[in-house]
Amino acid sequence: MHLAHRTRTRTWRSPRAAAALCVLGALLLTVLPAQRAHAAGSLGNAGFEADPTGTTTPAGWSTYSATGQNTASFSENGGYSGSRRLTHWSASAYKVETYQYLTGLAAGTYTLGARVRSSGGQNAAYIALRNCGGAEQRTDLPPTPNGEWIRIVTSVRVSGGNCTVSLNSDAHAGEWANFDDLTFTSGATGLAVKGGDLSTLAKNEAFGATYRAADGTSADALRILRGAGMNYIRLKVWVNPADGYNNTARILAMAKRAKAEGMKLLIDFHYSDRWADPGQQNKPAAWASHPYSQLRTDVYDHTFDVLNALKAQGTTADMVQIGNEINGGMLWPEGSTDNWTQLAGLLTSGAQAAKAVSSTTRIALHLAKGGDNAGTRWWFDQAVARQVPFDVIALSYYGYWHGPLSALQANLDDVAARYGKPVLVAETAYAHTLANGDFLENNVSSAGQLPAGYPATPAGQAANLRDVMNVVEAVPGGRGLGVVYWEPAWTAVNGSGWDPQDPSSGNAWENQALFGYDTRLLPAAEWFAHR
Repeated sequence: MHLAHRTRTRTWRSPRAAAALCVLGALLLTVLPAQRAHAAGSLGNAGFEADPTGTTTPAGWSTYSATGQNTASFSENGGYSGSRRLTHWSASAYKVETYQYLTGLAAGTYTLGARVRSSGGQNAAYIALRNCGGAEQRTDLPPTPNGEWIRIVTSVRVSGGNCTVSLNSDAHAGEWANFDDLTFTSGATGLAVKGGDLSTLAKNEAFGATYRAADGTSADALRILRGAGMNYIRLKVWVNPADGYNNTARILAMAKRAKAEGMKLLIDFHYSDRWADPGQQNKPAAWASHPYSQLRTDVYDHTFDVLNALKAQGTTADMVQIGNEINGGMLWPEGSTDNWTQLAGLLTSGAQAAKAVSSTTRIALHLAKGGDNAGTRWWFDQAVARQVPFDVIALSYYGYWHGPLSALQANLDDVAARYGKPVLVAETAYAHTLANGDFLENNVSSAGQLPAGYPATPAGQAANLRDVMNVVEAVPGGRGLGVVYWEPAWTAVNGSGWDPQDPSSGNAWENQALFGYDTRLLPAAEWFAHR
């Protein structure tokens, strides 16, 4: 997490006016009963190019409306890659499904992909695979009121040879959804990492924080989150912090708790006595006077000692970050990106130490550049050119700082392919309220900071996490590793503030935790159990 606020704005004008006369005229037509569309194992007219603008039931597809508004589904100009797309829209509230029934499928797992965009605000808007021999699988459309296209996927196990591809909207008057470039291919999707950074949990508990499940039952926060589906815990390591938290001893204790719950472990080395992020990469006091050659030894020894201690107690780290949000390098000034050769040496020392403890531990390099493809490319090109070893590309993504989901998707897709590595959103979070829970103003405190389509409500927070996870899941080639929610249990309690040197410091993050001000688990946590 870092404090460098950035905003991006994009303007886009809805194409509703272009199709309004056509669709309003079609509303006067008699609605015919929906007809099944049969296909033998593959999608027909997947780009909606086979029909002229205004076709209410595109070739190969069928339409059904529970409200009798089949004409709320129609083709129109403005496709993602071709001339046309499918649109759901009506001047009055509507429910509509556009579907295609596939037959002759071999048993196995299949994935539906689609380019989509949406006004947001619908009761529901999603792609789905249903009647496939098991439970329906669906993925919701993200709100994209500025008109950017997002690719989403959903997968299902098919038995019995049949499956229905389904595009759905349950919307208020004037709300719209676009669909294009659908694919139906063999293979599964899902996220291996559905994690949370719980670095501050122990300190919060020490100062009296309590936690309740969604049903109001009091319990250990780690157990509540694990029960919701969280399978990874991320823990930051400081060298000699003033408050005694996030040091080796505290990490060992939290690692035992996490592994006892069956969770995997991501260790986040800051190589500092306090926060390291794009704006500050300060050396620990004990290393302050050390020359570069000694710093390489310091990095190796510190990394090895922490990870070896974890291994010795039976809690070997599954993944390790060598540095935290190291856009500008680490251990400044020696490890600045102004001297990439030295930075590469420090990173290599850390990676070598981690592999010396456990060859199966994955090495992640972490930048706060979720929506910045040019910056991410430049940084990793430098690392690769200097043969820095790494297994995972890790990025922070906060929608109020790092741009729209489309920018995140473009970056993840590009770097996963460019470097042949899995990608991880190692930090994300979103506000469930703009109200303040303590005396310190929150990092996200006004509606003007929020990206369009995601209000600062429990539902808005849930939708934001859902959509970030969906974008990572859609990275081609199965290289979308997962998502880690930053500090879901850092609620506001006196004494557990942000500054390790100041016990009276407050918390600027409590409105982005996954526990509400009433201490109950919020709905966003339910998404950890999704695929």
